[in-house]
Amino acid sequence: MRIGYPCVNESLDCTSTSTFRLASYSDERVELAVGNNLACLQRILVYNVAQHLLFFRIGSGIVPFGSHPINTFPWQTRFAAEFRSVGDYIKANGMRVSFHPDQFVVLNSPDAGIVERSIQELVYQGSMLDLMGLDSTHKLQIHVGGLYGDRELAISRFIATYQTLPEAVRARLVIENDDRLFSLQDCLRVHRAVGIPILFDNFHHECLNNGEPMAEALRLAAATWHPTRDGIMMMDYSSQAPGERRGKHTASLEEDLFQDFLTELGDLDVDIMLEIKDKEASAGRACGILRDLGRIVAAQTI
Repeated sequence: MRIGYPCVNESLDCTSTSTFRLASYSDERVELAVGNNLACLQRILVYNVAQHLLFFRIGSGIVPFGSHPINTFPWQTRFAAEFRSVGDYIKANGMRVSFHPDQFVVLNSPDAGIVERSIQELVYQGSMLDLMGLDSTHKLQIHVGGLYGDRELAISRFIATYQTLPEAVRARLVIENDDRLFSLQDCLRVHRAVGIPILFDNFHHECLNNGEPMAEALRLAAATWHPTRDGIMMMDYSSQAPGERRGKHTASLEEDLFQDFLTELGDLDVDIMLEIKDKEASAGRACGILRDLGRIVAAQTI
């Protein structure tokens, strides 16, 4: 089992998603930003390995305007060696990484322009994993999308668009149950139609479900992952922030709730992304709990 956190390391003095305004675009700015972003990403990964945090969600903005038509800089060739080096480090240390494209990626939109831009964003983000030389167990995580007043039509549109995606994207794409629109059961319908794995979010399931107990829901989602092609199930973990609006993530790991969740998890093998505000601090505490239980993957440093 691996534990991780998304995108930002609050202990280091760098960001892997530095960017600039579209109006200020230049090839020189892209080259500088990508170089700095990849250097910071490498620092984050080294930090994570030292802390035994072997699951990491990479920020989408490694390449500023990576899927925008304005970006004609040949960053794939200019930084091929750097991407490969990052990927080699990930593989050497038994890490797993993912991307979670931004909310504007909506494959079931009725707007053809939004769908096309969404596909281009997925191609861009997947290409970074390809440049790293990582296999299809490293994933691109999205939601089913919008409801648009008709659940059946919204699901049908997602399925139809998914079937048009490049194979390199389909091999990496997973869908996540959300907290307002598409439950685990909705995601299972999509899975049965096209075979896409379901990245399970425990907190979203608490907010929106069809009565499935947590232990059952975890196993339903885990069964959608092909052990060779997809690897073990990835999932997001969080809990309700006390006294805040329903659905707001807690600022720090509630250790008693996490222990309760591990009881529901049982002997199921998963990689857990902590969507908790204090990032690597909570991830480290969760890692310690799992280490005490003998359930943590050790870094394979070479």
